[in-house]
Amino acid sequence: MLSILDKYILKRYLATFSLMLLLFIPIGIMVNLAEQIGKMIDNEAPLNEILIYYLNFTIYIGNLLFPIFLFLSVIFFTSKLANNTEIVAILSSGVSYGRFLRPYLIGASIIAVLMFFMTMFIVPSASLGFNEFKFKYLKKGKQDRITTNIFNQLNERDFIYVSSFDPARQLGNNFTFERFDDKNELEFKIAAANIRWVEKDSTYRLTSYSKRTIKGDTALIESKRRLDTLFPFKINDLTQVSYVAETKNLYELDAFIKSQRRKGASNINTYVLVKYKRWALPLTAFILTIIAVAVSSVKRRGGMGVNLAFGILVAFVFVFFDKVFGTLAEQSGFSPLLAVVIPNVLFGALALYLLQNAKR
Repeated sequence: MLSILDKYILKRYLATFSLMLLLFIPIGIMVNLAEQIGKMIDNEAPLNEILIYYLNFTIYIGNLLFPIFLFLSVIFFTSKLANNTEIVAILSSGVSYGRFLRPYLIGASIIAVLMFFMTMFIVPSASLGFNEFKFKYLKKGKQDRITTNIFNQLNERDFIYVSSFDPARQLGNNFTFERFDDKNELEFKIAAANIRWVEKDSTYRLTSYSKRTIKGDTALIESKRRLDTLFPFKINDLTQVSYVAETKNLYELDAFIKSQRRKGASNINTYVLVKYKRWALPLTAFILTIIAVAVSSVKRRGGMGVNLAFGILVAFVFVFFDKVFGTLAEQSGFSPLLAVVIPNVLFGALALYLLQNAKR
């Protein structure tokens, strides 16, 4: 059963967090609208798509800033409790600091469950709509995927390569398709100046086509100026959009990562990093809550302003570490798991240190 103290702090915790979301997300929408309205008008974005975009924007940005809003809201209302000497009265009545912390951890648990559910199942759909609108109307003409030197392993035997790919025209240049036998020896190789998906006929059109088939010590060469044929892949398998992992829910992302590992995707770390970050987000809620309570539960000469300033500094340092290690994982061989674990371990240690000081 929750005591009066638990209900009092938990109510303030959830109410301040909700108020923070209601105050800052509309401001974010207004700022984004002011920046992008010209592009929306120039590219003739329909009103209904704009409304759906801002619904997706609310979910996408809200999830992105969840930890920061949580952190600042806990600092805000706990500082008010400290300035009103309510915390001194609570602790003087015989309540231990650990008991005082309990409603905060209950609140963090509620937020963590909400964050987990949203991140795994709701945000991916919003991310898809958000990014599709962005590249259709706000970044029109800009590429949303890798378009040069694309190598992909379709399965254990088949490999494809194009030197460049134009998603708008569904055209790839300098195309090769290689198949290996069970002994890992080349069975045949198809090469073409370009490959184009012909949607009307549901076929691939190869220009300057040649096929080299290996049979023992003999190589058979076949060539044609143009050939319409079928392949065991979709044209978009040549390259995925840069935000593809963000658009997949918990189960879809696991299946997608497995398929990309099987294909030998070069940017697999990017997808794995998204997965680990999702799982770590609820843990982040607890770490930031403990840091916020430890920092703001002590009454300071500068009042709430000092606590908020320190809180904002810690929040930005956390984001900085998260981005640095995330970039390392995406652009080098650094482990995605370590990229997620290291910032949380560092700030978890900081949380324990600050908590011990606050208890004293």
